Amino acid sequence: EVQLVESGGGLVQAGGSLRLSCAASGFSFDDYGIAWVRQAPGKEREGISAIVMYYNITYYADSVKGRFTISSDNAKNTVHLQMNSLKPEDTAVYYCTNFLPTREWPYVRYADWGQGTQVTVAS
Repeated sequence: EVQLVESGGGLVQAGGSLRLSCAASGFSFDDYGIAWVRQAPGKEREGISAIVMYYNITYYADSVKGRFTISSDNAKNTVHLQMNSLKPEDTAVYYCTNFLPTREWPYVRYADWGQGTQVTVAS
């Protein structure tokens, strides 16, 4: 079955950095993309970044562009999200999710989800 396991969350001060990882199994990196989606309490989920692994095509929401970098290690079936210059408004649960890249991100349908990892940025 499909499994997506996030790790790397934690508590950091504003301006700090954190690196999230998404370990994936049960689907091919040749066929799928992986996105990071976050949800803060009382807010709707927000897609923040995505990668189409086979082509190494990356996408970023305006809210994180220039601060976050998504990358993939295809040999290890793992996607990373390097988060720099963190702000308190980045506080959320971060999920990784897969999608078939039949549409341009963010106009995609997310298929499977991990359990999420908490990121807390203190001011």
